[in-house]
Amino acid sequence: MSKTGNIGVTSENIFPIIKKFLYSDHEIFLREMVSNAVDATQKLKTLASVGEFKGELGDLTIHVETDEKAGTLTISDHGVGMTAEEIDKYINQIAFSGAEEFLEKYKNDAAAIIGHFGLGFYSAFMVSKKVEIVTKSYKEGAVPVKWTCDGSPEYTMEETEKESRGTDIILYIDDENKEFLQKGKIKELLTKYCKFLPVPVAFGKKQEWKDGKYVDTDQDDIINETVPAWIRKPADLTEDDYRKFYSDLYPMSEEPLFWIHLNVDYPFHLTGILYFPKVKSNIDLHRNKIQLYSNQVFVTDSVEGIVPEFLTLLHGVLDSPDIPLNVSRSYLQSDSNVKKISNHITKKVADRLEEIFKNDRKQFEEKWDSLKLFVQYGMLTDEKFYDRAVKFALVKDVDGKYFTLEEYKTLIKDNQTDKDGNLIYLYTTNKDEQYSYIQAAKDKGYDVLVMDGQLDVHAIGQLEQKLEKSRFVRVDSDTVDNLIPKEKTSEVALNEEEKTALTEVFRSQLPKLEKTEFMVMLEALGENSNPVMITQSEYMRRMREMSAMQPGMSFYGELPESYNLVLNADHPLIKKVLADEEAHCSAELKPIDDDMKGWEARRADLQEAQSKKKDEEITAAEKEDLSHTEKKLDELREKRNGILASYAAGNPVVKQLIDLALLANGMLKGEALSRFVKRSVELI
Repeated sequence: MSKTGNIGVTSENIFPIIKKFLYSDHEIFLREMVSNAVDATQKLKTLASVGEFKGELGDLTIHVETDEKAGTLTISDHGVGMTAEEIDKYINQIAFSGAEEFLEKYKNDAAAIIGHFGLGFYSAFMVSKKVEIVTKSYKEGAVPVKWTCDGSPEYTMEETEKESRGTDIILYIDDENKEFLQKGKIKELLTKYCKFLPVPVAFGKKQEWKDGKYVDTDQDDIINETVPAWIRKPADLTEDDYRKFYSDLYPMSEEPLFWIHLNVDYPFHLTGILYFPKVKSNIDLHRNKIQLYSNQVFVTDSVEGIVPEFLTLLHGVLDSPDIPLNVSRSYLQSDSNVKKISNHITKKVADRLEEIFKNDRKQFEEKWDSLKLFVQYGMLTDEKFYDRAVKFALVKDVDGKYFTLEEYKTLIKDNQTDKDGNLIYLYTTNKDEQYSYIQAAKDKGYDVLVMDGQLDVHAIGQLEQKLEKSRFVRVDSDTVDNLIPKEKTSEVALNEEEKTALTEVFRSQLPKLEKTEFMVMLEALGENSNPVMITQSEYMRRMREMSAMQPGMSFYGELPESYNLVLNADHPLIKKVLADEEAHCSAELKPIDDDMKGWEARRADLQEAQSKKKDEEITAAEKEDLSHTEKKLDELREKRNGILASYAAGNPVVKQLIDLALLANGMLKGEALSRFVKRSVELI
């Protein structure tokens, strides 16, 4: 028998597209060839199990061989093989309707075309100038057949000689793809795509060290684990088995925290093992560690959009025959089975975390710092996960104690509810830098949380929306009495002139820091509170922090840092500075102050007179008079401030108090710190 014919394809564009447009995905050809060999082997095992094949199965190992001299790559199996009629049916007939339109639409997506039409075998032509099939069916009396095609629609098929059943696919690699004749490259691809195939795959021979070099042995080098951990029953696996499998998947990685073994039969099939890695920061470094398989054949490790975003932080393997092997990512992301699988995994992950929390709270707390980023990410990006996770998500206070959100609410509600009925969650982002603020809060009987994680600023925003009448306030964002306002605050017992003088004395000595602004404020905080402290607006600081992580908020990131320098008007040192200022400056300031009062009275009269007129009724002379008055006041104010600044520059206590506040806030560095130390010695 010898036969020549044309492959039954309704469009002759198929080969140019396979050769040219699918080039970027060309390495998947090896996965397709080996997967076909596995299918043929599995079919034979099935036929044997139901009694339709009564012969000896023998060695079912699939062999992959390269021959650089001949320029061939051969994939051989001992599966069902094919008859001439079956080659005609499965290889020669690629008849499909609407081919041209589809091929044009998906010409840059190999997986979509190959998967859509079952063209796995034809992916061989992405890298080959000629392909041969030498096959012998398992059926009794079957005649071996050789099929040859050079990448055009024309093929030849003839009888040949082959002793054993099965199929050899011989690829004559073209000049552009000689890398696929290199043993290292083929080993790499087999390891990537075929590492867990259910039939042994041999590539070359195992080697041993002999006479100062590695030499081949007679033993096949099997590149795959045919019964990987995820398809075994959890009851048959020890903790060491799970850890070993993780180590095989991710050599050199730290041990995982714990894992989930998935085994679902309905309404879809899904197996897999998902591991919780030790994650602390830099989320992106940990993405794409979940490997997606279909019947133990590797599909992808780029699972965004296939599983919920926060689950991409997990490591491990998912395997489902309901996930098509050869489809585009856009297809996977819209497939209903994939969405069901995604929802199910989310539920299983939440259930497993809750189970550990309930059964071994101590272990859960010990691992929380590594788990926290993952759980927060899930709560922020998946509403259903939030609803489940809110029961076991923990917060930690500065004493290292862990609480659920409900437990913490119970702990603080009596002492940390403000006069308007809001529950105030105090927190620190740096225990060392904000130590004095934390201590002041603890002295008031308040509890302070540690919120120093990468996603904490976003988590705080979410919790403020979710938790009724609750606010999160950083412990250094205000004076301790104002963090949780209980009642009307004490009034500052100073007149306006005294307030103005103190404000200007301290304002004039504030350091000039890049992209930093200071506002001087006076408060009555009691004699035992610090004389000077620095606070920062909770709202503006939080906006800046979020802008650093969130596109579209860069406006806040460009704003200068804004701090409040709070003077405690009740403290003896502040009173002493004020008294000293009055003693040194009052004689010089009195005539200026008197002059200012006169000009302020004149400005008030002018403004009152002009307020009774429409703008067009005010004469140029009247406008000039008001402008001149304002100018005189500015000049007097500048003169007054100059006197106060000159006094402040010569008063080491003013600078010392400012530097102490900066030091407590981690803002005193370099030369300024050196001057502070020197001044401290002089004052002592």
